[in-house]
Amino acid sequence: MLHQLTIDYPKTFPDALQQTREQFEQEAKWAMAVKLFEMKRLSSGMAAALIGIDRVSFLLGLHRYGVAMIDLTEEELLSDLESA
Repeated sequence: MLHQLTIDYPKTFPDALQQTREQFEQEAKWAMAVKLFEMKRLSSGMAAALIGIDRVSFLLGLHRYGVAMIDLTEEELLSDLESA
């Protein structure tokens, strides 16, 4: 079962960003999914599902928002390498 989130916004927003309504709404979904992923509230798979795309496409699109695919500290990375 799916739930729906409705967000009210001024009808001038898409024009202000030189976008169609559909482009603006898709970008808003991306922004929400990326931020929740960045905050570690959603996994990459869950964030991708929120947008309606596959996980790999989501991960490859993160650079447009300045968000890294992998956010590990140096210690975590070294630990992972030692365990491999």
